[in-house]
Amino acid sequence: MQLRCGQQQQRLRDVRTRAAASALIRSPLPNNARPLKPGTQQERRSMEQLETEKQMCNLISKYTPEYVRSRALETPGAAFAVMARVAHIVTGLGTYFGCLAFDRLTGTEDNTDTVRRRAQQLRETLTELGPSFIKAGQVLANRPDIVREDYMNELCILQDDVPPFPDEQAFAIIQEQLGRPLEAVFSSISEQPVAAASLGQVYKAVLRDTGEEVAVKVQRPGIEPLILRDLYVFRALGSLFNAFSQQRLGCNAELVVDEFGQKLLEELDYMQEARNIEEFGRNFASDPTVKIPWVRRDLCGSKVVVMEWIEGIRCTDIAGIRSSGIDVDEFIRVGVVSGLRQLLEFGLFHGDPHPGNIFCLRDGRIAYVDFGNVAQLSNSNKQVLVDAVVHAVNEDYTEMAGDFIKLGFLASGTDITPIVPALENIWRDSKGQQLSDFNFRTVTSKFNELVYQYPIRIPERYSLVIRSLLTQEGICMTLKPEFHFLEVAYPYVARRLLTDEDPALRERLIQVLFQGGKFQWARLTNLIQLAREGGSGIAASAAASAAASRSASPISGSRVAQQAPKAGLDLSDTVRDAARLLLLDESLRRQVLMALTEDNQLHVAEVRQVLALLQDDVSPARLAQQVVRDLPSIGRQVMLSWADKVLVS
Repeated sequence: MQLRCGQQQQRLRDVRTRAAASALIRSPLPNNARPLKPGTQQERRSMEQLETEKQMCNLISKYTPEYVRSRALETPGAAFAVMARVAHIVTGLGTYFGCLAFDRLTGTEDNTDTVRRRAQQLRETLTELGPSFIKAGQVLANRPDIVREDYMNELCILQDDVPPFPDEQAFAIIQEQLGRPLEAVFSSISEQPVAAASLGQVYKAVLRDTGEEVAVKVQRPGIEPLILRDLYVFRALGSLFNAFSQQRLGCNAELVVDEFGQKLLEELDYMQEARNIEEFGRNFASDPTVKIPWVRRDLCGSKVVVMEWIEGIRCTDIAGIRSSGIDVDEFIRVGVVSGLRQLLEFGLFHGDPHPGNIFCLRDGRIAYVDFGNVAQLSNSNKQVLVDAVVHAVNEDYTEMAGDFIKLGFLASGTDITPIVPALENIWRDSKGQQLSDFNFRTVTSKFNELVYQYPIRIPERYSLVIRSLLTQEGICMTLKPEFHFLEVAYPYVARRLLTDEDPALRERLIQVLFQGGKFQWARLTNLIQLAREGGSGIAASAAASAAASRSASPISGSRVAQQAPKAGLDLSDTVRDAARLLLLDESLRRQVLMALTEDNQLHVAEVRQVLALLQDDVSPARLAQQVVRDLPSIGRQVMLSWADKVLVS
């Protein structure tokens, strides 16, 4: 697998993918070609749907049903191992489902104690069945469209409590991947793992050549063949129950397995994780509030990754954070903004930000570790997410339901009429009396009920998004019980809407400011005030981080200070672009004129209020410079626009 980021390449690949898919659909079979068997055609349709829905801009995975089948059945011995594995799975799951049937016969299936006991039994069964089932349990813990809430809570334990494998095996794998003795690379290494997960475990070591402390992550032995056998069995079961799952649950069972398998094989490739770390490092290179560990690519392999050891305070240790003199509110803001930047700016986001993977450093920065579970959203996905935020702010529930189709939650062509009032109820109940009261846990809880009433399926990438947001909100609420997500997130979103030069975001800004044909003066002033809050927070964080870095390293202090972003909010570019739009867009000019004379009165007071807010956020000298520079281009565009109108008339 390979990961390359770049918006231009991403758009080009999206266009090529759509063109190729369209050509594939239109092209007839050659005369000498044999038609595919029905089963193969069905698999291909599922894979095409997977590629269309995921829209991962540049993750190239080796996963296909054919690849899994060929690897799982490549020798007679492998086929026999699959049969033995099926027997093991049937025994474990058969016992569990037998207990469920007994509960149904005795009428105790809905008893609270019984449900709790069966949920615990399911977790223990999955743990005993091995890594694939542990991973499946972790995925199901974030799939409210498939699993009920009480079971989800029990399965969440699998994300933190996994038994380690023997240290001797781990050291043998590390040595094999390095191609030399451990003592030749490390001057010391911990005798036991400092953390264990479903696919591997981590040791702390010191590099012999530099004396730097590192984390050494090693994969569980023999895990890939076992996972491939399990995926083959899962895919066969998915095909068997696909009609039932589509009818009763509204989801394609094969597609769910394919999404799970693709993500699982990505996580098995530790070289991909090393690339993920480097990509995150590039994304946050200029952000003084975020720490991404470096990685030693020369010491990494397909089963071992060696990265910088992060010595920090666990992000939920509020006493430790406060005793270090760190402002808890500011640390929360830094965490929320860094998470939103991953989703809405970079599109590459951490899929497993639980407390064991996020640390608070002594200088107030936030640090991320463990980049195996990473996902990426295409530009179109990011834009739809921003659309969803805009529609939520505008309380446009019909458009929100349309966003569900664009995001893949609903199949194309679904009648959204009955869903609109349900979304309205969920949103209004979740945000309470004020928008700032909104929290994701409330809306997710209510959304859990909705997915059982309507044909809603949560694509894998968005289950990771939901999991990421829920986990981060939970961390913030641990640090500050009265935490409200939108109080922290909205200043960042407002700042992006007002200052980002992306034309798509400028279009969404206009959608926010105009509703029902009327200009929303209150929203404009609110956006400017919120954006200023976000700007001051960023500046304060940068200054604090720079000061801490200078005190820790006097030599590099000047360099850190130069990298810190300038304080305040500069809306010069936004004003320039607004003027350009007004000159070139006749319909927008008409809308603005209508806004200024709305309700048969001149809105002079509102204009004065906006100008008063802008006086500290616009640099007249810079604005004049930009206008003079852009004047020839703007004049040419205006003349061309007028010429087109003359020709048309």
